[in-house]
Amino acid sequence: MSPALDLENTLATLRPILWQALEQLRQFYRQVKNLTVQDKGGDPVTLADETIDRFLRHALQAHFPPTQFGYLTEETDTPGQPLPQPYQWIIDPLDGTYDFLQQTGEYAIHVALVHEHRPCLAAVVWPEQEVIYTAIAGAGAYRETRQGATRLRVHPPTEGQPLRVVMSRSHGGERLQAFLRTLGCVQQIPMGSMGCKTASICQGDADLYVNLPGRSAPKDWDLAAPDLIMQEAGGAFTYANGELPHYNRADVQHWPPLVVCHPALSRTVGDRLQAFLQEQENEGYSGK
Repeated sequence: MSPALDLENTLATLRPILWQALEQLRQFYRQVKNLTVQDKGGDPVTLADETIDRFLRHALQAHFPPTQFGYLTEETDTPGQPLPQPYQWIIDPLDGTYDFLQQTGEYAIHVALVHEHRPCLAAVVWPEQEVIYTAIAGAGAYRETRQGATRLRVHPPTEGQPLRVVMSRSHGGERLQAFLRTLGCVQQIPMGSMGCKTASICQGDADLYVNLPGRSAPKDWDLAAPDLIMQEAGGAFTYANGELPHYNRADVQHWPPLVVCHPALSRTVGDRLQAFLQEQENEGYSGK
């Protein structure tokens, strides 16, 4: 497969598949109390996760054969070497399963196409908003509804106003709270899926997201799609040291702390976060 893949045509092929997946997942959401929840390495998994995963893989493979496109999904991942194909689909069929089960409405589908360890095409589906956020590397990010699309552009925080920080309902803890206190006046906004958090920043409903891995870390399928959408909306999606995440490596986990915000804020928060973590290490913090 040539690196010169037509990404516009690829997105055009992907788009109707995503709308179908959106409708299927919404149907599961309306019957969520009847779903059996299984434990997968400490994370919940349901029939909804498995069904949407299978639907997306089969629908994509009809257009993008596995001989030329690798497939890495949350439900089918097995530890090992990076996928050898020149392009890899990285899929999370249901990001924010806790919020899906609690019916907060803040769950999403993530689909990213990765080439040379960076996403070149991405989509985040927010079913309860009936919105698909899309991005192509170098071509911008868009908020798509059934009525049309509008371009996304991340704006810097408003001076003199509290910093609006999106927070996970199921992760965080005192260490994150201690770091946020170093940022001054903040407004904490509980939010589910990583895709929903990123979308909220892109469309001006929040300013910042910080991830501090503890005993677990976000995986490729959590980050790849939101990463490109944030970058193409003019935002920063980096580790605290300013480096970009890379995908389709031997290890799908991302242990470095993550900062997602407008570039004008990114360096300040990243530097402060690194200093905070160094101070914790000096004081003997025992968490990973």
